[in-house]
Amino acid sequence: MALSQVSRSVRLLLGQIQHCRPALLSNQTARCLSQAASQPEPSADENEAVNPTFVNRNPRNLEQMALAVKDRGWKTTWPHREFYHRLMFSRSQHHVTAQVFSSCSPIPVLSCSTKEWAVKKELASTNCVAACQAVGEVLAHRCQQAGITRMVYRVIPWTYRSDSVQSFRAAMKAGGIILSEPRRKYIGT
Repeated sequence: MALSQVSRSVRLLLGQIQHCRPALLSNQTARCLSQAASQPEPSADENEAVNPTFVNRNPRNLEQMALAVKDRGWKTTWPHREFYHRLMFSRSQHHVTAQVFSSCSPIPVLSCSTKEWAVKKELASTNCVAACQAVGEVLAHRCQQAGITRMVYRVIPWTYRSDSVQSFRAAMKAGGIILSEPRRKYIGT
């Protein structure tokens, strides 16, 4: 019985080969045993359709495209609340501290200070102009690693002209940080 099944399958195979022989003789490649399944062409409407329950799991995309909502707050509040990320720089009698805040949290996202041992051990003094520049360089590197390249930096006007603030700003800019954010784009609905 097994022999008859083998001979039957050989006969079927030979029949299919003889059926395909004219196509092989005419220098055309043909597959006799399998055929490609026809697939419907995708329409443009299917490609542009968006799932109505889509949830953006990366809100930073909207921030970088300047489409995310900025909380305006009240006109009388200072400092203004209209930002995605805000840079705060402060000097005390003994230390220099810089922090990056997100608009949705009072807790700093990134920070750098001369209180940190890695920064402190490289400095002669923790409150001089060189310390401000070192804090700026380290914070710029941390911001680049976190993917935050644009932030708002509003200096108190009477401290803007000091050498320490200028060296801090120069170090941040040299590190590739842009100290202004793009204007929010409003999309008409």
